[in-house]
Amino acid sequence: MCLVGGLTAPAPLLLLLLLLCPPAAQGDCSRPPEVPNALLTMGDVSSFPEGTTVTYKCKEGFVKVPGKADSVVCLNNAWSELAEFCNRSCDVPTRLLFASLKTSFTKQNYFPEGSIVEYDCRPGYRKDHSLSGKLTCLQNFKWSKPDEFCKRKSCPNPGDLRNGRVSIPTDILYGASISFSCNEGYRLVGVTSSYCSLVDDSVVWSDPLPECQEIFCPEPPEVNNGFILDLRDTYVYQQAIKYRCNEGFTLIGESSIYCTVKGDQGEWSGPPPECKAKQSSATPRTTNAPKGKGTVSSDAAIIATVSTFENPPILPAFIHMASLNTSHNFARRNCELNKTVRQRKGKRDGTESHSFVVPSRFSTI
Repeated sequence: MCLVGGLTAPAPLLLLLLLLCPPAAQGDCSRPPEVPNALLTMGDVSSFPEGTTVTYKCKEGFVKVPGKADSVVCLNNAWSELAEFCNRSCDVPTRLLFASLKTSFTKQNYFPEGSIVEYDCRPGYRKDHSLSGKLTCLQNFKWSKPDEFCKRKSCPNPGDLRNGRVSIPTDILYGASISFSCNEGYRLVGVTSSYCSLVDDSVVWSDPLPECQEIFCPEPPEVNNGFILDLRDTYVYQQAIKYRCNEGFTLIGESSIYCTVKGDQGEWSGPPPECKAKQSSATPRTTNAPKGKGTVSSDAAIIATVSTFENPPILPAFIHMASLNTSHNFARRNCELNKTVRQRKGKRDGTESHSFVVPSRFSTI
C-alpha cells in the first residue's frame, strides 16, 4: 500500500500515482497572492516549498502601516492570510532651519492624512507664541506651509569703537557678523570681525571689540645748517613740522613736511629741504677805459647804471656812464644817487641795476 496525500493506494497503482504526483510538488505553494499597493521582493524564485516566506514592500507613494504584517508563509500548499498594509502617507516632516521636530515624532515614518506634528525652536532661536509651531498632513499628502514661528535671538549692541567704525551689514541677530575698521591715522589691534554665536542657550559676540591705536611717525629728519621750529617729542597723523635755515643760509625745497601713513606705519610726506650758503656779494662790472679826464657837450645826455647788492656798499655807489650821442666810455666815477631814476631791474645774482639821467656837464677825476 502507498500513502499519497493522506490516501492509501494498491501497489499496482503506485507507479501511476508517482507519475501523476511527483514528490517535489507535494506541499508546494503556487505564486504568492497580489497585495494592494505592494510589490513582491522574491526576485527570480519560481518554486515555493512548504515553509517558504515571501515579503512585500509598499509601492512608491505608500508607507507600511505600523503594526501590520508585510509577509506570507507557504503552509500545506496554501499561503497564509495577509491584510492590506500599505497606505498613503506624507513624507518625513519638513526640516526647518529654525526648529526641529519634537522627539516623539522623530522615529515615526507613517503620517496619514490629517496627521499633526510639532516642533521645538532650535538653539539660538526663541518661540513666537503668536504663530503655530505645528504642521498638518493635508489631503494631497503634502505638509502645510510652516510659519516662521521661531525668531533669531539678538546679540547685545556691540557699542562704539573709539577712533574707528563698527560696520553692521544686516543686523545683530544670531548668525550675523559685524566688521571693524579704524580711522585714518590709526591701526587696528585685534580681530577684524565678530559673529553672533551660541554659548549654552544664549547668543553672544564671538570676539570683543578691537582697539584703534594712534600711528606715530618716526623722528623727523634733521637738516644741516638749519633747524625745526617748535620741535616735539612725538608726531602723529597730519601733524606738520617747519624748517628754518641758520643765518647766512638759504632754504631750498619745501619748508614743511607732514606726518602721513602707509598701511599701518607712519612716514613723512617727503624729504626735508636743504640749507645752502648764500652767494657772496659780486663786484660790479667796469669798463676798460683808462682813468682820466673828459667832458661831455651840453647837448649830450648821459645814461648812468649803478649796481647795488643785498648787502649794499656805503654810498655813493659806482656808476658806469656812456654818452648817448658819442662813443666815449668814461671811467667809473663816484656819483650822487639823487639823480632822476630812469630804470630799475633785478638780477638773479642778488644785484640790481639802476639807470640815472646825469647832467650833460660832467668831469672825471
